[in-house]
Amino acid sequence: MNVLSVEELSVDFHTAEGRSRAVDRVSFAVPENRTVALVGESGSGKTVISQTIMGLLPPVAEISSGKVVLSDPSGEIEPVDIATLDRKGAKMRHLRGNRVAIIFQEPMTSLSPLHTIGDQIGEAAELHRGVGRAEARELTREMLRLVRFPDPQRGLDAYPFELSGGLRQRAMIAMAMICHPALLIADEPTTALDVTIQAEILKLIKDVQSELRMSVLMITHDFGVVANMADEVVVIYHGRIMERGTAEQLFSNPQHDYLKALLNAVPSFDMDRSERLVPIRPITVKAEDLKKSRPDCRVAPGEPLVQVKDVTKRFTLRKGGLLGARTATMTALDQVNLTIRRGECLGVVGESGSGKTTVAKTILRALDINEGEILYNKGEGLSDVSHLRGDALMDYRRRVQLIFQDPFSSLNPRMTVNDILTEPLEIHGIGTAEERAERARSLMSLVGLDARYLRRYPHSFSGGQRQRIGIARALALNPEFILCDEPTSALDVSVQAQILNLLQDLKRDLGLTYLFVSHNLAVVDYIADRIVVMCRGRVVEVGETREVVSNPLHPYTRALLSAVPEPDLNEKLDFAALDAGRASEPGDWPEPFRLGDGTVPHLIEMKPDHFVCAPGLYGRHAQEGTAA
Repeated sequence: MNVLSVEELSVDFHTAEGRSRAVDRVSFAVPENRTVALVGESGSGKTVISQTIMGLLPPVAEISSGKVVLSDPSGEIEPVDIATLDRKGAKMRHLRGNRVAIIFQEPMTSLSPLHTIGDQIGEAAELHRGVGRAEARELTREMLRLVRFPDPQRGLDAYPFELSGGLRQRAMIAMAMICHPALLIADEPTTALDVTIQAEILKLIKDVQSELRMSVLMITHDFGVVANMADEVVVIYHGRIMERGTAEQLFSNPQHDYLKALLNAVPSFDMDRSERLVPIRPITVKAEDLKKSRPDCRVAPGEPLVQVKDVTKRFTLRKGGLLGARTATMTALDQVNLTIRRGECLGVVGESGSGKTTVAKTILRALDINEGEILYNKGEGLSDVSHLRGDALMDYRRRVQLIFQDPFSSLNPRMTVNDILTEPLEIHGIGTAEERAERARSLMSLVGLDARYLRRYPHSFSGGQRQRIGIARALALNPEFILCDEPTSALDVSVQAQILNLLQDLKRDLGLTYLFVSHNLAVVDYIADRIVVMCRGRVVEVGETREVVSNPLHPYTRALLSAVPEPDLNEKLDFAALDAGRASEPGDWPEPFRLGDGTVPHLIEMKPDHFVCAPGLYGRHAQEGTAA
């Protein structure tokens, strides 16, 4: 039987500009104990459909036609058309969270920071299952055990901010599952997660689905997730269904041009070095104006531009107690060594907490280091920049710029695009007002945006356009070196292809050098010349990207690669073999890779220009590589 049947559904939004149709005559079904993936770009109507099913549409939205029929295989409720119910009525409240539940994309904003995990999950049991507080707590503990919480008893009294992203998402899944719903809606449940944690969450959803025999509507733009999770796929664009069928049909023989374009925009490990991603809406860049005003970099291509040498960074943690605050230290970077050569893109990968962003911030001088050196080559050889102050630091920051992860929160909502692009020039005292205005127009052209948009504010742009504005701002001062901190993690695959191609073109045309931080190994494989793998603040493997991807030597690198969901039905994840927990524990690594407390993380050159952290081999038969 079909647990959910959506029939000719249309949803309109009433705005100041008039009526806008977000969903247009959409029809699909979710069978019992099956997973249906709803795939499309941002703005295609995926989330509006999920809000309709949950009865969570905003007041300006109206269901103008169609049915949304929910049937319960347990027979607890009669089939009901959700489209006809009062969104705030008792019947809808009974269904929401009880027979149909949702996992949101960002667990931190979906969980209350003022209440413990146990109270928030238990509240759902008290509301819908009619149990008392003690029984709700016991049910919550059992549910946390089911979602593989490492310590369910302790998890009951934890607050969301005390948990990692993966554990917060597990808590969200436990909250959705506690009433054993007939239908689970998973709205981009793994977008913000590392590959190993993503694989754990996908396995968890599969395991819970199998145990509870529930149906899943998976909303995503990640075709790797679709290939590993979906029985059937529905492709949606601008509120209309373009194609639907079994996963096997759509991957082996896509029919619609839109689906073909989406699949072509996805980076994969087997792409040729000269092959480009094919975005749905290509953008053209014009680098001529910027090249004219660009000072010549006096460092020859291939020479070291940046060198991080034995860098250690510690953070002081404060914990409250009955006798006052106690202090403890956490080592975020442990004797990190890496070299970035002029004209290359060095990719840095690893899980959350591995030290990727901390490395980027120390190079940028946004964080001071405790030990070691950060060396930069201005054309007169490598010199230490870790203690620069005043004018010398300002000059260094003209040369080194940052592209942020979240394009929305990194742009001031009260500044126009023109103000955003000219602000760096004003801070550094560059040019007249007319020259700055001309520079802003050149930057817009460079990233494929119309100069007429300069008077707009950030909220009027899409995510991909905002990221291009962020790139334009980073280029305003003609830097030599750009730190890219997860610049595509929040973007759809089609927009991601635009941004990656743009970064490749800028690197080629302007002679830029990149440090590219990401947890998406397929993206790093596409854009990076060499790759650095980090775990728990240590560099564990360094080498040419294709060499590391095709022949990983460190067990942690192998675990990361095995957890990447590929958009290929013949390359599905082996969930049974995934053991991400142990792979992230340096003390559990086999010899000679094991790293205990106090062990110096020596890099050993196992093959030409391929270094691995293997302390057990140091000093025996391998050559040390101190600057990978």
